[in-house]
Amino acid sequence: MSFCGKTVPSGWLYPTLILCIYGFFTFLRPSEPFLTPYLTGPEHNLTIEQVTNAVFPVWTYSYLAILIPVFLLTDYLRYKPVIILQGLSYITTWILLLFARGVPAMQGMEFSYGMVTATEIAYYSYIYSVVDSEHYQRVTGYCRSITLIGYTIAAVLGQLVVSLAKISYFYLNVISLVAVSVAFLSSLFLPMPSKSMFFHTKAVVDPTQASSSETKLPNQQEIQSDVTAKTEIDNKESPNFFRVVWLLCKDIKVCYSSKELIYWSLWWALATAGYNQVINYVQVLWEHVAPAQDAEVYNGGVEAVSTFLGALVSLLVGYVKVNWKVTGELALAIFSAMDAGSLFLMNYTTNIWVCYTGYLIFKSSYVLLITIATFQIAINLSMERYALMFGINTFVALALQTIITVIVVDQRGLALGIETQFLVYGSYFTVIAVIFFVRSLYVLISLRCKAPVDNTDSETNTQTQL
Repeated sequence: MSFCGKTVPSGWLYPTLILCIYGFFTFLRPSEPFLTPYLTGPEHNLTIEQVTNAVFPVWTYSYLAILIPVFLLTDYLRYKPVIILQGLSYITTWILLLFARGVPAMQGMEFSYGMVTATEIAYYSYIYSVVDSEHYQRVTGYCRSITLIGYTIAAVLGQLVVSLAKISYFYLNVISLVAVSVAFLSSLFLPMPSKSMFFHTKAVVDPTQASSSETKLPNQQEIQSDVTAKTEIDNKESPNFFRVVWLLCKDIKVCYSSKELIYWSLWWALATAGYNQVINYVQVLWEHVAPAQDAEVYNGGVEAVSTFLGALVSLLVGYVKVNWKVTGELALAIFSAMDAGSLFLMNYTTNIWVCYTGYLIFKSSYVLLITIATFQIAINLSMERYALMFGINTFVALALQTIITVIVVDQRGLALGIETQFLVYGSYFTVIAVIFFVRSLYVLISLRCKAPVDNTDSETNTQTQL
C-alpha cells in the first residue's frame, strides 16, 4: 500500500474502497438544492437577475474552456493528481460560498465549480487504470452507485435540516465544506496508477479476442484491426504529444464509423446541453414560482426523489427486451417530447407542486434515455474508446450549451427572464423530438419497404433450388 504518489498496491478492493469514500463525500452536499435561495437570501443578498444572468453562466463557460486541457492532463498525469485538484476545487468553491460576497466573488465560485465538473472524468476513469479488466463491471457499479447514494442522503439531510430544524442555508454550506474536505483528504490515499489510456500505455492483447473476432460486431472488428497499430506505438518509447493526437484521431474515426452510434451520440449531445441548462436554472424557476421568503422550500426532497427515480429507471432498463436498432429513434422522439411537455408545464404553472412534478418527469425521462444511449454506445466500443466518445459528446454538449447561454441567458445576450427561458428550453426539446421522430419514420418505412423484397428473394431462391 502506498501514499501520495507511489506504485499501485495489488488487488482491487483497496483503491475501489478509497475511491468510493471520495465519491460519497464529494456528493454529500446538502446545500446544493438550496443554492439559489442562499444566494438571494440575506447572506449574499443578490438579485435573481444577478444570479441568473451574471453568476450562473460562468459555470458553463469555465466548464467548456477547461474540459479539453483537463482531459489530456488527466491521462498525462495519471488521474490521481487531477482527482486531488478536484478535491481542492471543491474546497475552494465552498469557502467562497461561505465567506466571499458580491457578484465577482460568486463568479469566481462558479469558475471553481467549473473546474470541479471538468475534472470529473478523472474520478470515473481512474479505477480502470488500477484494477484488472475482470473487475470492471463490479467496480463500475460501486463507483457510480455510491455517488447516487451520497447525493440522495445529502438531499434528504438538507431538506430535514431546513424543514424541521429551521437551520439557515449558511450551516448547510458548512456541512458541505466539511464533507468535501474529508473527500480531499481521502484522495491523498489513492494509489498512483502506473498506466493510462494514451500517454502511459501498456499494450496487452488478449489472444482469445483474436480467435473470436469473427463473432464480433462490425465496430468491434474495426477495433480489433486497430490493436496492431496501437501496439506498435506502445512498444516504442513513451508516446509524445503528436503520437497521442494521431492515435486520438484514429480512435475518433472508429468511434463515429457507425450510423447508429452517430445518431445516439447526436441525441446525447443535444439532450445533455438542454438538460444541463435546465438543471442549472431550475432553482431560479422554483424561486420565481414560490419565493423562499414567502413559502416552505422542498428543493432537497424533490432532488432526492428525482435521484431515486433516476436510479430506478436506470435499473429497469437492464430488464427491458427491445430491439433498439429498430425502435431506438422512436423512443428518443417520444421521451424527448415528454421532456418538452414537462418543461412547458413547469413554465406555465403557478403551482410549485406542479412545477416539482414536471421536474421529476423531465429528469426521469432524460436519465432513462441517457442510460439507453450509454448502453448502446458501450456495447459497440472498447473501454478506452467509450471514454473518448464520452469526452467528445460532453464537449459538443457543452459547446451547444454555451451557445444557448450566450444567446438566451447572458446579460450580454438577450438576458431573458426565467419564464421565457423555460419556454425556449421546451421548444428546444420539441425540435429534438421532431428530428428523431422523422428519423424513426424513415427507419420504419425503410424496413417496411425492404421486407417484401427480402421475401421475394427468398422465394426465388427456394424455387431455383427445387
